[in-house]
Amino acid sequence: MKKHLLKGLLLLATVTLGACSGESTAGTSNQTTVDTIKEAGVLRVGVKDDVPNFGLRNTGTNEIEGFEIDLAKKVAEEILGDPDAIEFTPVTAKTRGPLVDNGEVDVLISTFTITDERKETYNFTDPYYQDAVGILVKKDKGYEGLKDMDGATIGVSQSSTTSGLIDEEAEQYGITLKYSEFATYPEIKAALDSNRVDAFSVDRSILNGYSDDSTVILPDRFGTQDYGAVTKKTNTELAEYLNDLVNGWLDDGTIDAMIAEWGLSE
Repeated sequence: MKKHLLKGLLLLATVTLGACSGESTAGTSNQTTVDTIKEAGVLRVGVKDDVPNFGLRNTGTNEIEGFEIDLAKKVAEEILGDPDAIEFTPVTAKTRGPLVDNGEVDVLISTFTITDERKETYNFTDPYYQDAVGILVKKDKGYEGLKDMDGATIGVSQSSTTSGLIDEEAEQYGITLKYSEFATYPEIKAALDSNRVDAFSVDRSILNGYSDDSTVILPDRFGTQDYGAVTKKTNTELAEYLNDLVNGWLDDGTIDAMIAEWGLSE
């Protein structure tokens, strides 16, 4: 009886270990690598389609155009030999994380600001672009800077770092601000135009694309906003490959030329 019981326990242990081993192998095989992208024949990239000069849909052609689009195509050309072997998925600040986590996109090139907190969840390349947060206001408000905006409501993007950076500066002026969150930048601009918010805040280079004759970007600058290409945390091989590409293109001037072409050099 004891012998049969022992054999049964050993068999159960063997099956359990085998199952665990199988799960581990499956997890590894689900990683996205340069080789799996080559096998698929397409690079899937999450990009913005509402940010002038970075990623904006051309209403005439229905194509997304901008600096980050060109950068993504450059990656596709490097991996697959064809800049058009690419599939773009429009993302927002709120949707991009889940899309890369669940494997619907291979990489995010979407004005994604690098922070220590985010680096705990995602892989970031070294920065390919550096900016600072700014504030866009209607000229008729008479604001000359943040110090004049006590009690103002500022429109910001969902899941962005903007409000925290502005509040750090607001404390020094002893003023209080309110925030309204929106899913897209056009929604914030529409809210500004209709006076539902007093200001529109995001990175200054993005605000340049939404500025018009009725608005002005205030001189205040908040924090450093470094943009990096993002991959799922477990896709370390792909992350290292992309980081090497970015640094190579920074060194040889490729990225600087793209930035200048899209009028993003300050």
